[in-house]
Amino acid sequence: MAAIPDELLARLAATIEARRGTDPERSYVARLLHKGEDAILKKIGEEATETVMAAKDGDRQKIVAETADLWFHTLVMLAHYNLSPADVLAELARREGLSGIDEKARRSPD
Repeated sequence: MAAIPDELLARLAATIEARRGTDPERSYVARLLHKGEDAILKKIGEEATETVMAAKDGDRQKIVAETADLWFHTLVMLAHYNLSPADVLAELARREGLSGIDEKARRSPD
């Protein structure tokens, strides 16, 4: 499998941003952004559930397809909150090399 360029997430985010404010009758992304937070978060919940179900079934292709749907809808959520994949990647870079246990202990208590 060929490596996917790091810029892919940035290109997808730019496409999502370009759809913001366009006709909701002509763009799924515009429609979802127009519906707002509750619709976006509900869709992420649905896609997360479908991803888990695909994983439980052990169907590799369905796992990949459902994860792609989940990631896409997460990008829409980030756009809704005026965040970008770069924000998430920066956080992952910050955590790189840290033990998950240590990283969790460093977080402020909720």
